[in-house]
Amino acid sequence: MAILLNVRLPHMPGLHCLEVVRNQLRSILPMAKVAANAVQAFDLNGDWVSLGGVDLQINGALGLAFPDLSDPVELQKTASFLWEQGIDAFTPTLVTADPEQIQRSLAVIQAYGAKGFNDQPHHATVLGAHLEGPFLNPMKGGAHPQEYVQPLSLDRVQALLGSYGDAVKIVTLAPEMEVAAEVIPWLRSHNIIVSLGHSLANVTEAQHAFAQGATMVTHAFNAMPGLHHRQPGLLGAALTHSQVFVGLIADGQHVCPTMLDLLLRINRGRFQDGTSGGLFLVSDALAPLGLPDGTYPWDSREIEVVKGTARLQDGTLSGTTFPLLEGAKNLVNWGLCTVDEAIMLATDVPRQAVGLPRLALGQTANLVRWHVQGSSLSWQRLQAD
Repeated sequence: MAILLNVRLPHMPGLHCLEVVRNQLRSILPMAKVAANAVQAFDLNGDWVSLGGVDLQINGALGLAFPDLSDPVELQKTASFLWEQGIDAFTPTLVTADPEQIQRSLAVIQAYGAKGFNDQPHHATVLGAHLEGPFLNPMKGGAHPQEYVQPLSLDRVQALLGSYGDAVKIVTLAPEMEVAAEVIPWLRSHNIIVSLGHSLANVTEAQHAFAQGATMVTHAFNAMPGLHHRQPGLLGAALTHSQVFVGLIADGQHVCPTMLDLLLRINRGRFQDGTSGGLFLVSDALAPLGLPDGTYPWDSREIEVVKGTARLQDGTLSGTTFPLLEGAKNLVNWGLCTVDEAIMLATDVPRQAVGLPRLALGQTANLVRWHVQGSSLSWQRLQAD
């Protein structure tokens, strides 16, 4: 048993005492109700505590790109590494590739869950794959290989998923590319979350997709038109929808700090209104996550990583090598949001986006401790029990 004193929680005002027994959260009490001589107590001196991060868009780590998966052990190594990076759960993201390659990776992810790898302690949970493609608008393909981008239709989606549908958690697609309007309802009927991205959808097309059941948007501002006063587009539709979750890369390169500030200000208004959607952080990290800067293979091409930012040889931005919680630290260090807000963007909100529980009594308490010194935020895994 462990007693944690003087704890701040992102969703609760004031200081609290947490009781953790056999890695489960047994009680949360205001500090005013805690005996001064609590045994086995650890004073956190006002530091913040949360569950670990949930990364819903991560393309690889330690030199492995998830479309290259061939064995569940590879995914196990990544899950262990991500745990050490403060991540509780993630969706291995498969970008546009040869369909056979995508299905091979889905088979590995399916086997990973079936063989009980998700039950290992100190490993981030694999929630299922995030298919970021191939059903994208080729005009907004970004770094995705154009030769494998496919038109959007129910037949093509069903053919790609085959018998691996239960290994898929999220599908990113461009809704304006479909004529029959069958895909989103079918995916939702199979408990697959639909995210809109790599898209030129106008506001009407986006709103129709949300009405059909799409609940997310993939990496705000990237691979979509920006906000325009007469053409609000996909992002404008998402930011004014009370039930839509919007992913955001906070590395300072994918979206400049001024626009990050604007998005966060909009998001605060939504949060105060009590809506269930909102911004959440993603890493968009590539295979060199955990490795030094340098040049690395990326499908049949190469990417160059400079100060954590990855680009193709033609300069196209392709991702980062920063872990998820670095984005939360950035937002605080840049003075763009409060500590509790930044923590929630990396932990609570992505949980809500995929239906995972927030920190609550009886829940497994894989905790992260956040410390503020001056204007700088840092974190560490908290071994509370």
